[in-house]
Formats: sequence, structure tokens, C-alpha cells
Amino acid sequence: MRDRFLWFGCLVYAALFTWLGSIKYDAHRNLVDFGIFAQTASSAFGCFCNPIEGSHWAFHFSPILYPVGVVVALVRSPLTLVALQAIAGALTAPPIYALVRARSDVTAARLAAVVAWLYPPLAGLIFGDFHENGFAPAAVAWTLYAFDAGLIVAAAVAAVVTLSIKEDQAVFLAIAGMLGAWRYRGTARGRLAAVVGLLSVAVLIAFFGFIRPHAAAAGLSWQPWRFYAWGAPLQQSPALELAARGGFLLLIFVPLLFLPFRSNLMWLAAAPLAEVLLSRMPTTFTLGTHYAGAWIGYVLAPFACAAGNLAAPRRRTALIVCAALCVVELAVADPLHPGLNLRAPQPRDAALDRFLGMLPRDASVATQEEAYTHLALYDSAARLLPETAEQITDACFVLLDRDFPDSPRLQEYGPVVSRLVTDGRYVLVRRDGAIELYRRIGSCR
Repeated sequence: MRDRFLWFGCLVYAALFTWLGSIKYDAHRNLVDFGIFAQTASSAFGCFCNPIEGSHWAFHFSPILYPVGVVVALVRSPLTLVALQAIAGALTAPPIYALVRARSDVTAARLAAVVAWLYPPLAGLIFGDFHENGFAPAAVAWTLYAFDAGLIVAAAVAAVVTLSIKEDQAVFLAIAGMLGAWRYRGTARGRLAAVVGLLSVAVLIAFFGFIRPHAAAAGLSWQPWRFYAWGAPLQQSPALELAARGGFLLLIFVPLLFLPFRSNLMWLAAAPLAEVLLSRMPTTFTLGTHYAGAWIGYVLAPFACAAGNLAAPRRRTALIVCAALCVVELAVADPLHPGLNLRAPQPRDAALDRFLGMLPRDASVATQEEAYTHLALYDSAARLLPETAEQITDACFVLLDRDFPDSPRLQEYGPVVSRLVTDGRYVLVRRDGAIELYRRIGSCR
């Protein structure tokens, strides 16, 4: 772990994805989650909330956002979130390196770290909107490495960090703890696994039994169910559903030459993969979304164990092929979607940012994605336009920028705004090119 190659690679990876994330942000290509988590992190030591979810505790168990909130308070910039997620992605490689190094030579360990940095699902996760799941691959990989190495205290600390990311990690670690307690019964590792399993169960009971019901509005169901909808009808024929999931699995395992299946550790990936594969919503098994954070660490760790155990003549060749396949997948099925997300700033970007800078601080503004994500960190009252025409916004201001015609919320709610103006509920108070600002009639702070 003292290899300069490893830590220089981490530095390059973090710097690269911070830079790419800044380009994406300047081009107004961040989506809803970026704004939600910016507002939640900035209010970590207040309401821990945002106008879309209300209390974040009603949706997820994510204490990891408190240390994020500390960093955001010290460096109040959207790029702080981008950089933190990039650093988390870079730190996925060291435990993969260490798992291989414990079983083979330094060259193989370095190649395995390169594979982790090039792994397309990880790149897509880190380049996506900031999300608590962005910390999961590194946390899981460090937990499994420390456990494998018999570093009891380090494994315990890493497990606690993993549990603080999201409630589904408590499910996965409860299963892992049960299996580990049985496999290593009578040893220090077995006792640690049992403690981690029991703590995971306690987290699930505390969150679903006490925290979430207290934080949620009366009668509000657990909203993430709609993103999984495990019991909902299939959206297309069974053959097409199986084909979509099969393609997803190929994108995951072909770059790794299916090596994870050569390790018993792969059993720990069963539950995380089932979480997304059994979902009826294809977003969950699409690379480039935050859902990949649930399973990446559980796949890369067995990959490292299996690669390290290969016979010496085959090991280096296999890892070089894995790195090459990662590059090929990035070329033909890049989850970063650079043609869409990476472009030079345009006049419309500068015009929108100038207009946003003129709004009153903490103004109650309902707007589309491109403006919301740039307001969120500095305006706790900024929110999205409603999803459907049946919902009527009560924001003091409504901001539309018709220079972004592909905005889903503008397409869904733009006509409603025109109707609200006709009905005398809102009035146009400023127009700057394609940007329109409306103010609610009546009392409005």
C-alpha cells in the first residue's frame, strides 16, 4: 500500500473526474439528484432536508452526508461535491490492489488497480450526479479487504462507514455478517462478522421502525419503493426483460473476464445485484446511474481475489485483457455519455447563470433542472417545477429558460405556467432573452 504508482494513480483519477464533473456542471448537465443532495448536505446540521423530499431521513439512512456537510460548509461550492465523489471513486482502487498484492506480485496488483480505475460502471457512477451511493464501492472494498487481511479494527471502522451510506448496505452487510460468522466461527474474524451482522440488523430496525416513520409526513409510504417496484407488472415481454438484464450483466462482467465467479466472495454480490436486477424500472440496471454503487464493491473484491489466485503465467495476461476490455467498453458503450454531457460552455449557460445570480437570496423559486441544480447549494428554498400538470406550485417565483427546450420539467410544466398566468395566479416580472421570471400574485416573501 506504499506503492507510489497506486497513490499517484488515485490522484490522477480524482483530478480527472473532478475536472470532467466541472465541465458537466458548467454545461448545466446535472440532474435532479445533484440539487437534492446539495441542499441536504448544506442543511446537514439543520433540517437535513430539501424541498423535494422534505426530510432526507424519510427516504434514506445516510449519516455519511454529515461529514460531507462539514466539507461543504468549509468550501461552499458545487465542485466540492464533485471532488468528494471523484476522490471516493479513486479510493476504490487501493483495496483492490491490496487484495491482489496479498496473493501475487506488485505488477499484478498495479494492473488490478488500473482495471478498477478503468472499470466502466465505476466511472459512470462517479461521473453521475453526486449521490451517497458514490461512496459505497470504496467503503465496501475497504471493508472486505480489511476483513480478508485480518485487520479487525480497520474492518470494523470500514463496516460502520459502509452502514452509514444507505439502508440497503445494512441488508447486504447483515447477509455478509451471517455468512462470515459461520465461515470463520470461533475466530476473531468470525466474531467481528457476527457483530457487523447484528449491527446491520439494528440499523434496519432503527431506520424502518423509528427514524423513517418519524421523519416522513403522515401516511407517506417509503418512496424508493417506486424505483424498484419488485412486484409491479413487467413493462415489456419476458424475453425483452431478460435480454435487457442479460446485456447489463455482460457490461458488468465481460470487462472482468467473469473472474469474480471464480471466488467464493462473489456470493456477497448476490443480494446487491438482485436489488437492481429484480426491479421493474430499467434505470436501476442501467450503467451511469447511482444504483451501480450498491454492487460495484461486492463485484470488484471477488475479482481481485480471483485474479490474485491465478497462476503466474496467466495472471498478468488476464489483467491486461481486462484493462483492454474496459477501454473497449468505454469506447463503445461509455456510461459517461460524453457527447451529451461534455461540451464547451455556451452563451445560454452564461446567460442562465447571470440571471440566477440576480435572484434574491433564499427566494422561493420553482424551476427546471438546469436552474435548480445551480441554485440548490445557495438557495434552500429552490425547488423543481411539479412533475405533473395536476400539481399546482405555490412557489413565490417560477423561472423558465426556454433555451433548454429538452428539459423534462419545462416540457411537462411549461404549458401549466401559461395557464397560471392566464388565470391571474402569476405575472411576468422579468424577461431576459429566453429566460422568464414569474411572480405569484398576493403575499409572497
